[in-house]
Amino acid sequence: MSLPLKPAGSCAFDEVSLGEIMLRLDPGEGRIRTARSFQAWEGGGEYNVARGLRKCFGLKTAVVTALVDNEVGHLIEDFIMQGGVATDFIHWRADDGIGRTVRNGLNFTERGYGIRGAVGVPDRGNTAASQLKPGDIDWEQLFGGLGVRWFHTGGIFAALSETTAAVAIEAVTAAKRHGTIVSYDLNYRPSLWKSFGGLKKAREVNREIARHVDVMIGNEEDFTACLGFEVAGVDESISTVPADAFKAMIATAVAEFPNFKVAATTLRRVITATRNDWSAILWHDGAFYDSRPYPDLEILDRVGGGDSFASGLAFGFLEFNNPQQAVEYGAAHGALAATTPGDTSMATRNDVEKQIAGGGARVVR
Repeated sequence: MSLPLKPAGSCAFDEVSLGEIMLRLDPGEGRIRTARSFQAWEGGGEYNVARGLRKCFGLKTAVVTALVDNEVGHLIEDFIMQGGVATDFIHWRADDGIGRTVRNGLNFTERGYGIRGAVGVPDRGNTAASQLKPGDIDWEQLFGGLGVRWFHTGGIFAALSETTAAVAIEAVTAAKRHGTIVSYDLNYRPSLWKSFGGLKKAREVNREIARHVDVMIGNEEDFTACLGFEVAGVDESISTVPADAFKAMIATAVAEFPNFKVAATTLRRVITATRNDWSAILWHDGAFYDSRPYPDLEILDRVGGGDSFASGLAFGFLEFNNPQQAVEYGAAHGALAATTPGDTSMATRNDVEKQIAGGGARVVR
């Protein structure tokens, strides 16, 4: 019951992510529509996994992305460097002066509170990352020359354009050719697919990518929209699905995609924007593994919780190659990420392991 991972130390990178990184603009406790100031962060579904693995768990990670060579692009680069993620594989595009042909992505994000849900307003049309195309990245050098133990990408990047979908397929194919474990977070976003073929295209692209994936991550909406697997018993009013129903859906999915070595999701019961019941479940090698529950978790900023789950899960395998450890590290890291602002985790490995061991919230001094 383990994954065929390359040995630690045999590769230049423990993990590499492929995805877009945007400048997140956060109005704090207020709302976007009435804000007079914003705090700047970096964020992106796939990048957040690489940053969590580096900053929280101390692994060597890198990101493959594209940015415009201007002041905003280099601000995002500076955030990436602060997170310790290698910037060697950023594809820099020349600035046209006003962003007519290429630009950096922005993501306005308000956290939500109580009965008011979180809101994200992405401004990412015509970005540098969305214009990446097959042949731009030397995957043979990355996976074959330098070596990577774990590669992560997701449905957000694949949805940016026709060419990014092709780049994602090119990347996962190359990773598999060189024996790198591939994880993929389905992360279905209807708004991204709206002008790019809609649900039909989302399913076509994601099913093609899924054939090359070892570790598939996604909630019930993701599996249904992106892969076509229905799950019964969803209560839309509280955004939850019974664990047994999810297990049944996973059993169907792995029968169709026998290449899946792991399938995993967080299980959330949304009480309010600031109170969730939180746990996770993982399938591996014919068995299911449940994390310890985090009932009535108080949420400061829910954005990025799923990405922190994915990075904790990856760490559990990379460090211990153990499915129970993976789901516990994932659930604890995701829960902790929800207690701090911004897309990315501010947790430490000690914080995560304290939660896994059942530690409480008493003051530490």
